[in-house]
Amino acid sequence: MRHKSDTTHISHDKAGHLSLSDPIIKLDNVQLTLTSRAGPVHILRGVSLAIPRGQSAAIVGPSGSGKTSLLMTMAGLERATSGRITVAGRDLGSLSEDNLAVLRGADMGIVFQSFHLVPTMTALENVALPMELAGETKAFETARDLLAEVGLSARVDHFPAELSGGEQQRVAIARALSRSPDILFADEPTGNLDGRTGKQIIELLFGLRERRGATLVIVTHDNKLAAMTDRVIRMTDGAIVADERTEPAMRAVSS
Repeated sequence: MRHKSDTTHISHDKAGHLSLSDPIIKLDNVQLTLTSRAGPVHILRGVSLAIPRGQSAAIVGPSGSGKTSLLMTMAGLERATSGRITVAGRDLGSLSEDNLAVLRGADMGIVFQSFHLVPTMTALENVALPMELAGETKAFETARDLLAEVGLSARVDHFPAELSGGEQQRVAIARALSRSPDILFADEPTGNLDGRTGKQIIELLFGLRERRGATLVIVTHDNKLAAMTDRVIRMTDGAIVADERTEPAMRAVSS
C-alpha cells in the first residue's frame, strides 16, 4: 500500500517552492458571478481564506450560502470570476483545463454526495480507473489494497447497483485516494446515507485523513460532523461570516 511522505506530490509555482509552513490552499478576494435571465448572480463575494497543510476544515452554512461553490472553486472545477486561488503552490487561474485536470489527479481527491461511480464497472475497476488513466502499471493491485483499507475486500467484483449506499461511498472514497492526494475534498459525503452508515463513513474519512496526513475540507450541514474538524468556516450569502477553531475536547466528544 502506498503512503506518501510529507513532501510527495506537493507542486511548486514559478515564484518558488511551497514550504510546509505555507498554506496548501489560499484564496484572495475570490468572486464568483454567474449569469442568469434575471441578471448576474453573485455566488461568492470576496472570499479570502488560507488552509494550512494537514488541517481539517468544515464549510457550513444555510442552503444557497455558497458552500459547494467555494469547494468547487478550490478544486478547480469552477473558475473564479476574479481574485486568486492557489492550491499546492499553483495559481489555478493561470492553468489550462488540461493542467487543472493534471493537478486534480496528482494532488486532490474529491468525494461527492452522489458517489459518481461508473455503473458498468466493478468496484475494483472504478477505483483503478484514475490510476490506469495516469499510466500506473499496478493500478488494480493498488485498487484492491485501497478497497481493503475501506473495508470492501469482499465486494471488489460487485457493480455499484449491487452495493448499498454506504458501500458505494466507500468505493468513492477509495477512488478519491487512488493517487494518494495531499488534499481531500468532500461535498456532503453523508447526505444520501442513513445516520448509522453516515457515522461509519465519517469515521472512515477521519481515520484515513489521520493516517495519511492529508488536508481535509468538508462541506456539510451536519453540526456534529463540523465539530469533529480543526476549524469551522461559516458562510452566508456568498461570504465568510465566521472562522472558528474547534476545541480538542469538542472533537473528542464528537468522534
